[in-house]
Amino acid sequence: MRRALDGVLLLDKPSGITSNAALQQARRLLGAAKAGHGGTLDPLASGLLAILFGEATKFARFALDSDKTYLAAVRLGIATATGDAEGEVLARRPVQADAADVAAALERFRGEIEQVPPMHSALKREGRPLYALARAGLTVERSPRRVRIDELALLERAGDVLHLRVRCSKGTYIRQLAADLGEALGCGAHLVALRRIEAGGFTVDEAIGLDDLAGLERRARQARLLPTARLLDGLPEVRLGAEHARRFARGQPVSAGARAQGSCRVLAGDGAFLGVGVVGADGQLRPERLLAGAAAAVATG
Repeated sequence: MRRALDGVLLLDKPSGITSNAALQQARRLLGAAKAGHGGTLDPLASGLLAILFGEATKFARFALDSDKTYLAAVRLGIATATGDAEGEVLARRPVQADAADVAAALERFRGEIEQVPPMHSALKREGRPLYALARAGLTVERSPRRVRIDELALLERAGDVLHLRVRCSKGTYIRQLAADLGEALGCGAHLVALRRIEAGGFTVDEAIGLDDLAGLERRARQARLLPTARLLDGLPEVRLGAEHARRFARGQPVSAGARAQGSCRVLAGDGAFLGVGVVGADGQLRPERLLAGAAAAVATG
């Protein structure tokens, strides 16, 4: 029997399964009625995957919009159709890049860059994901997107494999970065391994694997859930007095005082999380997303 559970489970997804498959296994282990995740990892990739249960699914975009950090292994000299190790080999070229060449190429991709999304991605064209079109042998034009790469560090070079650490904005395709890096070096390249180690203020060190989760008793599994409000640690906090908290929880705007414009996480005076609000130019704090029980929680506060 599935139950209503609220909170965030930090999962260390293994490579070889989809994010949805990992989500469904976690949901089954916790017996949860409603679940989603905060940012897809390809089957090839492993690492941090935030599983959102119940009310936490309302705040998924804050996980999706966050910066991410990856460890990536890029093989030079071989270009593939998908940009990763699962794709058909398109070309093999000799690798003549030395340390200086690699350093110069990496520098080209730091900061804000234009990146063309790969055909093997979940972006949709007329309702169909690009990967479905690619599997049908079709290629469509894709507009470049501006993404930001704050860190692109070479950790090690083992022969023709570059081990990189990448910290980047949402929407950055690491497989495309690998392919573009290979073209910049004149030899082609593809992604052979990818691990997400940070996202949304969380680290993979806080996460648990599926096998370890399965080995826990149900109460211990539920104890792994973090409060929904943890998804919003990156937002400024606003605490409201009793009357303002009641009005906000009923969906009404309240005065934000001298607080800066933008999104914030909103708490009642006793620390109870109410939801996310937005401070407008008029100084009013308006509810954006409220917990289902917010009004009841402050009804007599």
